[in-house]
Amino acid sequence: MSSLVRPGSARLTHRERFLRQMHFQTIDRGVHWEFGYWDQTIERWHKEGLPQEITQGEGRGSVEAFFGVDPRFSVPIQIGLDPPFSGSIKVLEDKEHSRIVEHPNGMIAEEGKGSTVSIPRYIKMPISGRDDWKRFKERLDPHSPGRTRDWKAIGELTRRSTVPVGLHFGSFFGWIRDWVGFEQLALMMYDDPELVEEMVETLTQVKLVQLEACLTECQVDYAEGWEDICFRGGPMISPAMFKDIVAPRIKRVCDVLRQHGVDIIWTDCDGDIRPLVPILLDAGLNCMFPLEVHCGSDPVALRKEYGRQILLRGGLEKRELSKTRADILAELKRVEKVFEDGGYIPHCDHRVPPDVPYENYRYYIREKLAMMGWSKGEMSEVWGLRCGPSIDE
Repeated sequence: MSSLVRPGSARLTHRERFLRQMHFQTIDRGVHWEFGYWDQTIERWHKEGLPQEITQGEGRGSVEAFFGVDPRFSVPIQIGLDPPFSGSIKVLEDKEHSRIVEHPNGMIAEEGKGSTVSIPRYIKMPISGRDDWKRFKERLDPHSPGRTRDWKAIGELTRRSTVPVGLHFGSFFGWIRDWVGFEQLALMMYDDPELVEEMVETLTQVKLVQLEACLTECQVDYAEGWEDICFRGGPMISPAMFKDIVAPRIKRVCDVLRQHGVDIIWTDCDGDIRPLVPILLDAGLNCMFPLEVHCGSDPVALRKEYGRQILLRGGLEKRELSKTRADILAELKRVEKVFEDGGYIPHCDHRVPPDVPYENYRYYIREKLAMMGWSKGEMSEVWGLRCGPSIDE
């Protein structure tokens, strides 16, 4: 199998390159995207050589810009709560290593202190029944004033853009999980399935109305969502329930996107997504991201099983970056043929954790760019590769 990369060919814009790569067409070099970094990772890297002025975020001065990540533009569509719950977080109890807090939406949780990364212990979720749901539903009016945008002016910007243009269509089920809680939602699926379906349908209506308003004017290349509804052992909702309740709504949204020329559609879901992949593909969501390899969501296996009907993002095992250079090279080599086939943007399968040394990450970036056909001249323009000791040392 030959690679889609054609070194020395005419230079493409970022937008042209993204579209061609995701449609299995030849490119001058691969798209360079990454998933992000833990705050603790940046703190460690500052001690190991990362300039202090380089911080989290996007744009100039960010870690992504420092390492040459290719730019993109996201249209400001509003499909969440409007208005969002506002106000300060109340500290209900302050302990030595944690504190119990109440968030503006009514959630009460115990959160850790200090630099330790941990998931909060949820004590009370914002929604426990229909009365609580009413507080949220009134903020999910598809036509609320806060969703108004000057789509004509924004559309002009999108048509002129030389970088990929995307939009975020949010969640169908993950947001509900955050509002109800995993255990409570699992019971609600049996005790009050009509309420769960009403929640999913309400979110869908917001998406459909806002997407029509946006896409009538804007030229969009990709659409992305968020779910995070899978563990290492698979999805938290049975595939049968997902197919019955969620998939039809995903299809309606994907149909609208495709009617307006958007045919690259992914959602962010960690864990083992394999039981949901055929359902998502049937519903029109054709790109999987971020592909956590240790959970079984391997881009190599997924491409082998589904061929070119599936698009891929991520799939480089982040834990390998904390090991030796040989391990990092082996991980890149593992996905190389999938990249060469097209329809795949390789990057870490989640945010880079704090056990990854700064020099390991510099080495990883250089070798990834080399694998994707970047020239030495292009790599020399990446500040993170030229700022610091030689990677060859």
